[in-house]
Amino acid sequence: MRLRHIEVFNAVMLTGSVSAAARMINVTQPAVSRTLQHAELQLGFPLFQRVGGRLRPTVEAQTLYPHVERLFAQLDEVQRLSANLRAGRSQNELRVLTVLALSYEVMPRAIRLFRQRHASLIVHHQALHSHQIVSSLVLQEADVGYAFNAVPHPALTQELLGSRHVMCVVPRGMLPERVTRTGQVTLEQLSDLPVIALDGQDPLGMLLANALRDNGAGLNVVMTVQTYHVALSLAHHGEGVALVESCTAASADRSKVDVLRLEPAIGVPVHVLRPSARPNSQTIRFFTRCIQQALIDIGVKPAA
Repeated sequence: MRLRHIEVFNAVMLTGSVSAAARMINVTQPAVSRTLQHAELQLGFPLFQRVGGRLRPTVEAQTLYPHVERLFAQLDEVQRLSANLRAGRSQNELRVLTVLALSYEVMPRAIRLFRQRHASLIVHHQALHSHQIVSSLVLQEADVGYAFNAVPHPALTQELLGSRHVMCVVPRGMLPERVTRTGQVTLEQLSDLPVIALDGQDPLGMLLANALRDNGAGLNVVMTVQTYHVALSLAHHGEGVALVESCTAASADRSKVDVLRLEPAIGVPVHVLRPSARPNSQTIRFFTRCIQQALIDIGVKPAA
């Protein structure tokens, strides 16, 4: 199939009719019909059947369509990247991405340090999931990103900043006082308590799943969530034990919960990511030092 065939095929799949497809891609109905006929002739099988005045995709068309969707998503990424390259970037702004867990305690501390030297520079911040941070940086929609355990990408430079630890945020009274006084809790001591776990696709969720498998421990998971602060909020309301990294645990209300270190310790690495094609400017390096200092201020062990 040629690109024109694919464009028309995609429009008909989305709209369900030749007339609507023609309006969508701004061509005439006869042009859409001719292109579809030519595509089917080249392919050697029909793509649509007319049923009740609408075009119904054949089995072959339904098999092709997921690949066409991926192609259009890639074309959209090319257009976005081209637009970003054309627009360039202002010397008076910095576009920063972080995972949500770093946006509550770490980001404000880093901004305070950063603005002491760069008070006139505008910082644009977004909190995203790790895979979204990688995608946005690859498309050069941001200057720098900070994430846990991000998947390496050939277009990005990645550097370890430090390591967090998994913490247990436990509603007051859920554990005996003799345990809370120690400041730490084992997986075995959590086995009978309701646990709020993280989604298995989350970097921390995967680390926890691996640790549980390695230790042969089972937990009473009553709920899974996608964000660390939702887990924290549920713990504040007494719904169960939240297993989160220590950046999130730093926001815990100690009048409602006990914050204990999980043993055996599970490290959560913090990385800085930036596009390899762009120079590591002094501004980005200084902002990264501010992030690193903020991590240290709330108890993160610095990278060796």
